Amino acid sequence: MLWYSAPAADWEREALPIGNGALGAMVFGTLASERLQFNEKTLWTGGPGSSQGYDHGNWREARPGAIAAVQDELDAQTRLDPESVAAELGQPRVGYGAHQTFGDLYLDIPDAPTATPDSYRRELDISNAVATVGYTHQQVRHQREFFASYPDGVIVGRLSANRPGKVTFTLRYTSPRSDFTATAAGGRLTVRGALEDNGLRFEAQILLRSKGGTVTSNADGTITVAGADSAWFVLAAGTDYADTYPDYRGEDPHAAVTRTIDRAGERYQSLFARHLSDHRALFDRVTLDIGQSVPADVPTDRLLANYTGAASAAGRALEALYFQYGRYLLIASSRPGSLPANLQGVWNHSTSPPWSADYHTNINIQMNYWPAEATNLAETTAPYDRFVEALRAPGRRSAKEMFGSRGWVVHNETNPYGFTGVHDWATAFWFPEAAAWLSGQLYEHYRFGGSTDYLRNAAYPVMKEAAEFWLDNLRTDPRDGTLVVTPSYSPEHGDFTAGAAMSQQIVHDLLTNTLEAAGILGDSPAFRRSLEKALADLDPGLRIGSWGQLQEWKADLDDPADDHRHVSHLYALHPGRQIEPGTKWADAAKVSLTARGDGGTGWSKAWKINFWARLRDGDHAHKMLGEQLKSSTLPNLWDTHPPFQIDGNFGATSGMVEMLLQSQYDAIEVLPALPATWPDGSVRGLRARGGATLDIDWADGQATRIALTASRTRRLTVRSDLLPGGETTFRAIAGRRYVWGKEG
Repeated sequence: MLWYSAPAADWEREALPIGNGALGAMVFGTLASERLQFNEKTLWTGGPGSSQGYDHGNWREARPGAIAAVQDELDAQTRLDPESVAAELGQPRVGYGAHQTFGDLYLDIPDAPTATPDSYRRELDISNAVATVGYTHQQVRHQREFFASYPDGVIVGRLSANRPGKVTFTLRYTSPRSDFTATAAGGRLTVRGALEDNGLRFEAQILLRSKGGTVTSNADGTITVAGADSAWFVLAAGTDYADTYPDYRGEDPHAAVTRTIDRAGERYQSLFARHLSDHRALFDRVTLDIGQSVPADVPTDRLLANYTGAASAAGRALEALYFQYGRYLLIASSRPGSLPANLQGVWNHSTSPPWSADYHTNINIQMNYWPAEATNLAETTAPYDRFVEALRAPGRRSAKEMFGSRGWVVHNETNPYGFTGVHDWATAFWFPEAAAWLSGQLYEHYRFGGSTDYLRNAAYPVMKEAAEFWLDNLRTDPRDGTLVVTPSYSPEHGDFTAGAAMSQQIVHDLLTNTLEAAGILGDSPAFRRSLEKALADLDPGLRIGSWGQLQEWKADLDDPADDHRHVSHLYALHPGRQIEPGTKWADAAKVSLTARGDGGTGWSKAWKINFWARLRDGDHAHKMLGEQLKSSTLPNLWDTHPPFQIDGNFGATSGMVEMLLQSQYDAIEVLPALPATWPDGSVRGLRARGGATLDIDWADGQATRIALTASRTRRLTVRSDLLPGGETTFRAIAGRRYVWGKEG
């Protein structure tokens, strides 16, 4: 539960998010005029039909030999400054677009108090996914409830009072754009328009019902409720966007929005019951007890302000809440049937949001889904899978036209309109490894769930084409004869080189995963041999430098005083599985990570939680969690870059799982990085690769009970100090439960 003793004054820092994947809203809890800012995830400018034109980022004129010329220059000089490479290979971006706020609903309440009453309380119950506002005024208790229903596809609001006839308000819509009309009739407010930039059609409908009193539709497009016992509304919205290359247009949204509203316009309690059942079926799968105790009458903003990172029941309460908040935000911003969670999830109040509120593919969208599998929310990855699949068609064209190769490619960032080419921001325009990294999440879904149908039909085609791109584009390094990515750029840092560590590690991960999958599915021996040969010749991206560090570049260029926020060359440690703890590579990774320090932006700190957990240093992982909460978390518990960027929330939740359970090396490791600040506790429902769900109890820093439920029949290895010899390997039977320690 997040709760506050005053209304929100700031969208980014204080308003509370609700969402059903496609729709999101921010609840302010203001007294005289409740504000509900809302979004529909496909409302995007740019793309086909944009007034600027659109080219998917592909070169507008042929550049024969351009990449080869840069490669030759790198062979000769070993380093090139980003500006010179961008001049050769980049181009100004046109028609890229940005996510758009749909607008705001205001509920103007004429007799609301002018000052915040002592009885005021604003809440977000993340276990039920309901935001509430309550206060007492003139001996009347007023209550507001808001939730976003996935089963019914609507945002729902209800206003009530504990005395009859005390609910009166006027509902109105506003937008920072002027591309719409708003009309009201029969208790239904209809907002309809087309984006000026690209003609994308959009529509929202809000249907208002009351118990008692009157509902009046006004000529100015507002609706007034007067003298009611209670009143509630449903909001549905949509656009004519479709994720189909090359046009990205579908049906006019009017019919679908109308059907959704008509179906949802029944009893409020029925809507709420379906919403609650749907949300809790996901959210309740995992519980975490780390000895937390929420102090009485301490609102969440003060709980955050008082947090020091030191061991305390109140501090653990904030940490446990932050863990579950990450799961809540993923459920709210990524459900089947819409786009995946973007840089801001599904919440955006601007027509020009930071970084367009887009999909950055050099870590950010990937980080959004790090906690999905392990925290038992595999269903939330469906929008990600569909989005990556939709990138293949435009990505093939970019691969062919820019690289002259097979496969598919996407660079540093993309949008819902298949932007798979380049722009000209020198330090963030070139990242053809992105498709390989994106493919990794699909293979992780298989490794956790084990469905060969999913592997064959969803993951493997994406992986294979991404691998084919690199089979065609790896180049022999004249320095040592290994295969390298060139030109190569370690994200947002340093010069262009050949064979930067992250580039090599990502391609190694892709080829390894694809070879494993090809063997499972029985793909052609010739293709498997090509993968084996490439892996044998590939520079692995692992090299120890002069001060014991894992090198970021193939040459020893690392500066021990460098504290850049990206620690890209540790990809092989996390999310990859190339570096195992206890090896010289892990020791070198620790040297690099220590040198980079504990600072950085919110998402950077979140990644460092995962790194330290993979190094089995739970105390340092916890220190990074503390740093994120103390200096990179807003009062509404959103991560801040700054500004707000949701990947840090998801990355931190992932890191907390890594402290409790790991399975990346084909063995299930229980409490691999438990911090001293969590000496006693329990967790229920975490997932491990291989098809296992685990419940873990611990005391005095040691596991006391492990319960494993298998979803597949296969051999599993479990490691824990609780087990004789520290490890057991057995044949797990699907559906059976295995318990070590005392059951009870």
